[in-house]
Amino acid sequence: MSETNEIPANATPEKSLNFIEQIVEEDLRNGLNDGRIQTRFPPEPNGYLHIGHAKAICLDFGIAQKYGGICNLRLDDTNPVKEDVEYTDAIKNDIKWLGFEWANVFHASDYFQDLYDFAVRLIKEGKAYVDEQTSEQIAAQKGTLTSPGTESPYRNRPIGESLDLFRRMNEGEFPEGAMTLRAKIDMSHPNMHFRDPIIYRIIHHPHHRTGTKWHVYPMYDFAHGQSDYFERVTHSLCTLEFVVHRPLYDYFVELLKDGAYRPHQYEFNRLNLTYTMMSKRKLLELVQRGLVHGWDDPRMPTLVGLRRRGYTPESIKNFIDAIGYTKYDGTVDMSLLEHSVREDLNKKATRVSVVLNPVKLIINNYPEGQVEKMSMVNNPEDPESGSHEITFSKELWIEREDFMEDAPKKFFRLTPGGEVRLKSAYIITCTGCEKDASGNVTTVYADYQPDTLSGMPGASKKVKGTIHWVSAETAVPVEVRLYDRLFTSENPAEEKYDDLSELLNPESEIILPTSYAEEFISEARPGDRYQFVRNGYFVADKDSTKEKLVFNRTVSLKDSWKKEQKKA
Repeated sequence: MSETNEIPANATPEKSLNFIEQIVEEDLRNGLNDGRIQTRFPPEPNGYLHIGHAKAICLDFGIAQKYGGICNLRLDDTNPVKEDVEYTDAIKNDIKWLGFEWANVFHASDYFQDLYDFAVRLIKEGKAYVDEQTSEQIAAQKGTLTSPGTESPYRNRPIGESLDLFRRMNEGEFPEGAMTLRAKIDMSHPNMHFRDPIIYRIIHHPHHRTGTKWHVYPMYDFAHGQSDYFERVTHSLCTLEFVVHRPLYDYFVELLKDGAYRPHQYEFNRLNLTYTMMSKRKLLELVQRGLVHGWDDPRMPTLVGLRRRGYTPESIKNFIDAIGYTKYDGTVDMSLLEHSVREDLNKKATRVSVVLNPVKLIINNYPEGQVEKMSMVNNPEDPESGSHEITFSKELWIEREDFMEDAPKKFFRLTPGGEVRLKSAYIITCTGCEKDASGNVTTVYADYQPDTLSGMPGASKKVKGTIHWVSAETAVPVEVRLYDRLFTSENPAEEKYDDLSELLNPESEIILPTSYAEEFISEARPGDRYQFVRNGYFVADKDSTKEKLVFNRTVSLKDSWKKEQKKA
């Protein structure tokens, strides 16, 4: 943590500061908070983090990192009904995976006693009261933006009575929904959040940390600012929907604070992606109904899903850096996220040959039983990545789409009488094919030109097509899962539907049970990333076994989605 109010030397960026950084630098110049910079990331442990949370993580931890401060992780565990230790552990793993470290781990439940004591103080000061109306009655009395609310019949109940009832609420004497504690502010305030907001409700569900000690739990608007204050947060960074909550945040903090220090809330735009839903409630529905295979389904926008899909921490951080932080909401095209991971994997992924939809190719004039070892560069973008050997033999596997018996004029792959180069190997001339009783091609035949291998006299011969292949003799059978966008709608959150399943893309997961890979890939472990030549970027999945490896497509080599949408 910085001990002075000077901006660290390494804080000078190469590009323009975003508005949050401008605020932080101004505060440092003015010596606010004794030169301290302290942020927090406060997720509720009621689900897995998604790509939208990654934007907040990068800002909360990034600001602290950039300006010599600290960022704490605070689990907002104020609703025991929806929270689980599983989610807490997942949140921690995701933050670490993105490459960040918190200074401390706190929980809102750490402050339950302090928050309760503050609520008691508000009651004693005539600034809070126990209301026995239902939530529906309270909502009906809120009024509108143009008309004031109606006061509760319990608004002026004696302080002693509210104190007694609040104590008994916490002792579990009343059922859930029977009573709430409301702040007594102003039922005609133009900001609806000031119209005597509920600050405590009764919940009898055991808490995963405090057990059955508490039967009243604070609402978010009451716990948020106070928790920031207890932790000495300087910059409380939230998304734009909390702009209207900020006056209430300030109101409670001003009542609580003792001295000059107080936290300040600042808001930035949330991340909205095309073809994506960010609602935890909707994501939970997808999981619970089995519409996806869990929180880590590679089609999910969760960080565990993206990780399983093969996204790298660097690609996500680069994407977030590219879109930036503003004071207005918008929607980012999914293709920008995909572009980011392509760029990163292009520099890192090892190139290998994998035939997804195989058909046999037999080289007629290649010597029976002969094999050759050829060299394949691991990554042309990385001179230090080296190379590995691939095996060439008489029988090969090629992509079924690389052969066409009656080909159009501009088909530059394999067709009877046509020539192509086998990548890293010879030029071949197709001599025909064999079909089964249904007319499906089972085998393609060709002759090879022995002097066209690299370094030989005919190597410079030009042909219009190059295809990849795998030796049938040493091929490794693998399962390949082709993933695409989960939703067909560009803005699924805005669509009207009777059932969520109506919005799902039926081709978002296509499983190819038997593809063939070169033998080099046989040692792949879950998380290893590759570029399958001509097919895209793939990652070894956790479902892999010694008997069969499983690979998930991270992204295709090019953005084909828009082209397909135009066709549709």
